[in-house]
Amino acid sequence: MADNRIAALTLDEATLLKRSVEVEREREVALRDLAQENRFTPLRAVARGHAGPWSLRLAVDEGRLAIAVSDGAGVEAETLGLGLARFRRVVREYFAICDSYYKAVRKASPREIETVDMARRAIHDRGTRQLLEALEGKVETDFATARRLFTLICVLHIRA
Repeated sequence: MADNRIAALTLDEATLLKRSVEVEREREVALRDLAQENRFTPLRAVARGHAGPWSLRLAVDEGRLAIAVSDGAGVEAETLGLGLARFRRVVREYFAICDSYYKAVRKASPREIETVDMARRAIHDRGTRQLLEALEGKVETDFATARRLFTLICVLHIRA
């Protein structure tokens, strides 16, 4: 039986700037949640005979998100390239609403926090759907896995 999951994931630290405490926390939660449960099948790699579990390395290279995929034996299976331009607006909106959320947590009423949090989740979900569209035909994954990957794209996008 195929083990189509992400077993390891690293971010190219060379492309990252110093992160805020909040962004670092988001990164840690996304990585922890991915480690606990995910579904990821790189279709071209599987068609070429590679098998998981998969190791991923996410980096920004010349304005593109590069997802280097290695198979269960540690052999590089493929590198997926996704243009970051399609994510710029939603990432910008997500960071803006996150900033509002972090400020609200410190000062606002529970009702105001809930309103901002609902908006934050909606924008995050929109970015996740965009990622799923970009991965269509390349990777089979579920919404929860794509959501966590979108969080990590946001972390990388700080510099992009």
